[in-house]
Amino acid sequence: MRVGTVREVKNHEYRVGLAPESVREIAMHGHEVLVETGAGEGIGAFDADYLEAGAQIVPHAADVFSQCELVVKVKEPQPQERAMLREGQVLFTYLHLAPDPEQTADLVKSGVTAIAYETVTGKSGALPLLKPMSQVAGRMAIQAGATALQKATGGRGVLLGGVPGVLPGKVLVIGGGVVGYNAAKMAVGMGADVTILDRDAEVLERLDNHFEGRAKTRFSNRSTVEQMICDAELVIGAVLVPGAAAPQLVTRAMLATMKPGSVLVDVAIDQGGCFETSHPTTHDDPTYVVDGIVHYCVANMPGAVSRTSTYALNNVTLPHVIAIADKGWKQALRDDPHLAAGLNVHAGQVVHAAVAEELGYQAASLEAILG
Repeated sequence: MRVGTVREVKNHEYRVGLAPESVREIAMHGHEVLVETGAGEGIGAFDADYLEAGAQIVPHAADVFSQCELVVKVKEPQPQERAMLREGQVLFTYLHLAPDPEQTADLVKSGVTAIAYETVTGKSGALPLLKPMSQVAGRMAIQAGATALQKATGGRGVLLGGVPGVLPGKVLVIGGGVVGYNAAKMAVGMGADVTILDRDAEVLERLDNHFEGRAKTRFSNRSTVEQMICDAELVIGAVLVPGAAAPQLVTRAMLATMKPGSVLVDVAIDQGGCFETSHPTTHDDPTYVVDGIVHYCVANMPGAVSRTSTYALNNVTLPHVIAIADKGWKQALRDDPHLAAGLNVHAGQVVHAAVAEELGYQAASLEAILG
C-alpha cells in the first residue's frame, strides 16, 4: 500500500503523523511511504531523515492526497485538505466530528473512509490513541493556567504553589480521567491546593488512594460544581464523552461567583468545550476574558510540545497503521473490533453512533459495511 503524511496546516500545529522511525517500520513491511517536504520540521525531523528511513519526499500535500491510499495525519483535515480527499481513500487522524458539522459534511461528501484516533477503543474500554495526548494536555493545562494567572497576562496574580506564609492557589479539576489525573499530578507537584471532581466512585477512590491526601476528591454534581468554583483560582475542564460533544458543566452564571482574574482551561474544547462560555482559541491568541474570568481554550494544546507529542502518538498509532497497510482497512477492522470502533465516516455515510446522533445523521451499520 502507498502510505503518506503531510505537513500539518492548523495554527501552530507542529506535530506530524509519521515520525521517521515510523516510516522505517512501514517501509520494512514492504509499503511505499510518501512524505510532504518539511512535514517533520516541527519535531526536528528533516527531509534527509525521512529519505534515510525509506520515504519518498514529494513537494506538495496534493501529491500525498492524490497518490496515497492511506493518509496519516494528526489534526482534523482543514478545509483545503478536505477538498483533496477522495472516494476509496483512507484517512487516519484525530477528527472530533461531534462539534464540527462542516467537517463532517465535507467528509461525507468526499466519500473517504475516515478512522478517528479518538474513538478507537482498548481492551479495557479506554481510548488508547487519545490517552497520550490527554496526558500531554492535562500536564500542559496546569502550565498554561499558571501562566494565565499571572497579572501581566490578565490573571489574578496568583502563584499556584504559594510561598511560606502565603496560601497556595486553589485548583479545581473537573473530571478524574486521564486529563484530570495528569492535571492534578502537575498541580500537586507545584504545591497547589487541588480538588478533583468526578461522578464515578471507583475513579474517586483510585485518585484518593494515589494522592494520599495531597489532592482532595469530591463527587461531581451541579451543586458541588457551584460550591467549589467560588473559591477556585484555576479550573481545569477535563471531561470527555467518547465521540460526542462535551457536557457544559460550568455556566456563565457561575462566572459571577468566581474571583476576578481566575482562569478556566478547557481541555475538552476539541469536543465543543465543557464551559458554556468556551470557544476555540489558538496558540497565537490563546486567551480571552468573559465577565472578568480568563479563558484558555486552545484546541491543539499538545502541538506546542510537538516532539514529545509526536513520538507519544506514534507509539500507539503505528501498529494500527501497519495493520491497515498490511491487510487493507476492511480486513484490519474485521480483525480488530477496537480499531473498528474508530470508523466514523465511510463512503458518504456517518458510522459512529454518537457522532450521527449529535449531528442528525442516520448511523450506518458497521456490521453491514464490514460484511
